[in-house]
Amino acid sequence: MTGDKNSNYLFKVIYYVVVFSIVLYSESLTQIKRELPMEQYRPQFHFTPETNWMNDPNGLVYFMGEYHLFYQHNPFGNKWGHMSWGHAVSEDLVHWQHLPVALSEENDEMIFSGCAVVDWKNTSGFGRQQQPPIVAIYTGRRNNDDRQYQCIAYSNDRGRTFTKYEHNPVIDIESDNFRDPKVFWYEPGKNWIMMVALAVENKICFYKSENLKEWSKSGEFNIDEIEIKSKIKWECPDLFPLAIDENPKNTKWVMIISTIPEPDVINSGTKYLLGEFNGNEFIIDNDTSAGLNKTNLNNIDYGRDFYAASSWSDIPESDGRRIWIGWMNNWEYADKLPTNTWKGSQTIPREVKLKIIDKSIKLIQKPVDELKKLRGERLEFTSITIDELNESIKRADIDCSSLEIIAEFDFKAHSVFGLKIRKSEKEETTINFNSIDKTITLDRSKSGVVNFNKNFAESHKTILEKSDKLKLHLFIDSSSIELFVNEGDVVFTDLIFPSHNSTGIEFFVSSGEVIIRNLKIWEI
Repeated sequence: MTGDKNSNYLFKVIYYVVVFSIVLYSESLTQIKRELPMEQYRPQFHFTPETNWMNDPNGLVYFMGEYHLFYQHNPFGNKWGHMSWGHAVSEDLVHWQHLPVALSEENDEMIFSGCAVVDWKNTSGFGRQQQPPIVAIYTGRRNNDDRQYQCIAYSNDRGRTFTKYEHNPVIDIESDNFRDPKVFWYEPGKNWIMMVALAVENKICFYKSENLKEWSKSGEFNIDEIEIKSKIKWECPDLFPLAIDENPKNTKWVMIISTIPEPDVINSGTKYLLGEFNGNEFIIDNDTSAGLNKTNLNNIDYGRDFYAASSWSDIPESDGRRIWIGWMNNWEYADKLPTNTWKGSQTIPREVKLKIIDKSIKLIQKPVDELKKLRGERLEFTSITIDELNESIKRADIDCSSLEIIAEFDFKAHSVFGLKIRKSEKEETTINFNSIDKTITLDRSKSGVVNFNKNFAESHKTILEKSDKLKLHLFIDSSSIELFVNEGDVVFTDLIFPSHNSTGIEFFVSSGEVIIRNLKIWEI
């Protein structure tokens, strides 16, 4: 009897311990949910850091079947600071694996933006066992005097770890605004080219090297005529050749510059210029409308949240694409976003091309084909009126929080129409096309949380070069919209922060006659 009593007592003790543990575990999960209320804005298919701050994409390079995405990262908080290179890899540009921090702040030196290349010929001598090294080129910034200089580091284990070059810096002009190196191999000269931004002076400096270690200056690029020059800073340059209308015998070099404004100028974004590269410096093409604009550089994106775009190096020639990604944010409010455990996201990867539109050469962007892997269930409608379409959408009970949409419209003159996404009784983000003045507008004034910055709610618009047709390609995620108009002729990238129940979608016609020629909607 004594043994049975002891056994029953022990069973009861174990039972109550288990029940108490389950209750505690349940309460802890509830507490975690209470502490992470802003995870509702975590994107479903855009890259974000696991925790803390992220800004510029860095070191974009393809090697041994992997796309590398390094990025400006604060491992210790969700505001800018302690800058290091975070790291992720992907085999398809869609599914990303987080890796440990690749280059860390140390010895009172932060790791600012830069690039990475594969040194296929081992010109640097860093390679081992006949495998070419990945060489990272970055701006070092000393915290005690703000000086910025260019450094290198190398990896012989597929980018998993890096060794900083013992003789860094490789370029130091004793400036506190000298940053964001971009390096590429220039085959005609059999040498490396580095371009670095002198941010305040609005200049791009060019350097040459045979081994990535020793550099000599070869030229400069600037535009004295830019009227707002004194109110912006140039950052994050890129330079690459592109075929015009996919004709390899007809190419232009594309100069990319990101501009960061002073507080009184709303002009942040990534811009481009066309011209030629002679092996020493970039020469602007003033004969095309895409050459020089007296009041601004040429816009790549007409939204507010596309910055520091950078292209992948070493994509195989058999692929043939120029692919880039940008920081989906804006310095005007980057540290004020209503997210808690993380700050910052990257855009979807995009292919960039040159295309002749109305006799002018324009840079266009298109979503990479790999994104089609994310497509889930599809709805499709053809030759349907707006009223009929809205009824069908209601019956389908579509959740608009994570979608891809392709919509083609037929319309008559003097038509004004569009669609509203992430819609509820009080919230909506509106895309409006006006065939009268040929404008397309994105309005996020009612998109949800907008009061963290005085300019966030402002709508923005541009004129369509070809306004006789309209095709919209949208990617909608938990806290963003990316809109590609007429095959990427115009692009809007914008953050939005709607309530979790703002999941509706609605098409509208304000005036004129409009038919949906074709509409496809995919869940993502």
